[in-house]
Amino acid sequence: MKKIVFLLIILTCASCSDDFITLNPPSELNAEGFYQTESDMNQAVLSAYGKLRDLYNSQYIRLGEIRSDNTTYSWLSGNPANEKGIDDFASPLLPENSFLNDTWNNSYNVILRCNIVTGRIDNVNFQNETLKSQYKAEARFLRALMYFYLNRIFGGHALNGELLGAIKVDKEITQDKAYELGRSSLQEIYDLIIEDLAFAETNLPASYGASDIGRATKGAATGLLGKVYMTMAGYPLNRGNEYYTKAIGQFQTIINNSQYALQPTYSELFDVSNKNTSESLFEVQYKKGAPNGATGSPWNNNFAPRFSDKEVVLIGDKGGENSPTQDMSDAYETGDPRKYVSMRDGWINAKTGAWESDKYVCKYYDVSTSGSDNDNNWIELRLADIYLLYAEALVRTGAGRQEAIGYVNKIRQRARNTPGDPAIEPAEGLLKDLEATDVPNDEALLLAIEKERRVELAFENHRWFDLVRTGRAKEVMIAEQAKDGYTAFTWSDHALAYPVPMTVMQSNPQKIIQNNGYTQL
Repeated sequence: MKKIVFLLIILTCASCSDDFITLNPPSELNAEGFYQTESDMNQAVLSAYGKLRDLYNSQYIRLGEIRSDNTTYSWLSGNPANEKGIDDFASPLLPENSFLNDTWNNSYNVILRCNIVTGRIDNVNFQNETLKSQYKAEARFLRALMYFYLNRIFGGHALNGELLGAIKVDKEITQDKAYELGRSSLQEIYDLIIEDLAFAETNLPASYGASDIGRATKGAATGLLGKVYMTMAGYPLNRGNEYYTKAIGQFQTIINNSQYALQPTYSELFDVSNKNTSESLFEVQYKKGAPNGATGSPWNNNFAPRFSDKEVVLIGDKGGENSPTQDMSDAYETGDPRKYVSMRDGWINAKTGAWESDKYVCKYYDVSTSGSDNDNNWIELRLADIYLLYAEALVRTGAGRQEAIGYVNKIRQRARNTPGDPAIEPAEGLLKDLEATDVPNDEALLLAIEKERRVELAFENHRWFDLVRTGRAKEVMIAEQAKDGYTAFTWSDHALAYPVPMTVMQSNPQKIIQNNGYTQL
C-alpha cells in the first residue's frame, strides 16, 4: 500500500520584518523526501498556516456570517443556487453545494499538513528541543482550530440517531485506510481538540520576535480552549455548568495576563497598519503585493456594493457579498461609533449624485494593489470576544452577575472613546454603562450580552455559531426571515448543521452517516 503523497506549498521568508508569511509560495515539493532538518519542519508548519488563507478568504464567511441574521448577499436575484441556499435556508440545502465541499477539503488540507509535522518531527534532529516542541504545538493548535470549525459546521444529530462530528484523522494514513473511515462522535472530536490545545498551551511561547509575529502563542491556545468549552457547554452537546466553569478558568488566565489589552479605540483595532495588536490572540496573516495577489486579502473588494465604482473601493472588483441586513443596522444604538467603523447604510453615486441605499461592510478597508489584493489580517480571536464570553459564562453559572456587567461595560466604554460618524452629534448618554436595573434578571442580562457580542464582533464570523450554541438560532432566524419578507420560510432544526458534502458521502457511503434532514446515499 502506498502512502498518500501530498504536494505541499512551501512558504519561505526572505524578508520577515512585516510578518512571517509575506511571500507567495515559490515551489512545490514531494512530501516523501523533504522533511529532514529543522528548517524543513519550519517550512512544513508554515505551509499549514499558509493554507488558512483559502478558508478565511471566503468559505467560513459564507457558512457562518452570511448564514446568520447579520448579513446577506446584496444581489440575491442573481445568486447561484449554492449561495442562495446558504443565505435563505433553501430546503434542501444540497450536499453538492460547492462551498461545503471547499470548506471540508481545505480544512482537511490544513489538518493533513499538520499531521505531517506531528508524524515526522520526532525523526528530525533538533539542536533546540524547545523549538521542536513549539513546531509540534503550532501544528496541533492549527489542527484543533480546523476541527473546531468542522465540528461547528458539520457536527450534529445524524440519521443514525447519534451526535456525530467530523472524520478523525490525527496521523498520516494510507489511501486504503482513508476509505475505511467514517464520522467520529462529536465528543471524540472535541476530545482531540482539547488534547491538542492543552499540548499547545503548554508548549507554545507567550510571544515571538518581530520576524515570527503571527504564529500561534500560548494565549491563543488558552483563549481558543475557553471558547471550545463554551461551545461544548451549549448546543448540541449541552454539557452545561461544568464546561462553562472550565471556560471561566481559561478566560481568567487571559484576562489576568498583562500581555493583552483592549485597543484604546475600536477603529484602531481595524486599522490595516495596526496588525497583531495587544488585543489580538490570533490572526490569520495576509500580505498584499505578492504575484497574482496570492497572499492578499479579498474582503474589502468582496464586501463592496456590486454596482459601486470608486465611491467605496478605489481599485479592483466589487463582490456584493456579506451585505448587512436592515436588522443588523438597527441593532446598533443611535450614534454607536462601532457602526461607522463597521458598516455603511449606503453610498453616494458619483455619476448621478443620488444616494444608493445599498448597505456594505467597511470594517476591513484597504486600497488593493490590483484585483482583490488587500493587506487586512483576519482577527480570529481577540480580547473583547474573551471578555464577553467570560461575562456570559459568569451569568450562566451564577458566579458573578455584577462582574459580568462590568466586563460588558469595559467594551461599551472603549466604544464610547471611538470617533464616530461626523454627521451625527454624539447623543447624551451614548452607550452608557449597563446598570443592574437595566437587566433585572439573568435572561435579560444574557440577551444584553448577546446584543453586545453582535455589534462588537459584527462581520467577524461569530454570530451564527453564537446563535447555535445558545439555542437561539430558531427564534432569531424565524424573526429575521419574516422581516426580510420570506413569508413561506419554515424552520427545521436540521438547519443547525450543514450536510456532509456529497463528494465525502460518495467516498464511503456505507460508513459515512449523513446529518438529519439530508439524504443518505
